[in-house]
Amino acid sequence: MRNFDYVGLKNQKWDSETVAYIASIHEAKGRQELYLKQKPQKLNKLVEIDRIQSTETSNEIEDIRTTNTRLKQLLCDKTTPRTRDEEEIAGYRDALNVIRENYEYIPVTANYILQLHKILYSHSGKSIGGKLKTCRTISMR
Repeated sequence: MRNFDYVGLKNQKWDSETVAYIASIHEAKGRQELYLKQKPQKLNKLVEIDRIQSTETSNEIEDIRTTNTRLKQLLCDKTTPRTRDEEEIAGYRDALNVIRENYEYIPVTANYILQLHKILYSHSGKSIGGKLKTCRTISMR
């Protein structure tokens, strides 16, 4: 969990624009908490739609595709990957789940990035996941 030192803030002068932003954030947070209590099913449906669209779009950037039906099955962990593309989608799903469930506690360090990389390749059977690739320096003489 992140810790913040608020000691210096009590003497800070704030302009009206900043105060208005803080008030808007506080108001939105209150609406969000009310919405979470009143309509959790709708929120869960929106989260599910986001997972599908995010996974589909992110993988399409890498030219990784499958059918909508297979994508939904892979994201719900109701099937095993059949193709290389589906293996990558399943790895992406697993890494994204780790990030979404633990984002508050994941520091941006090489070890965590390598761990996520290993998760990405966990369905591929390849041993490259989570390992640094060493590169040779080419001299330009």
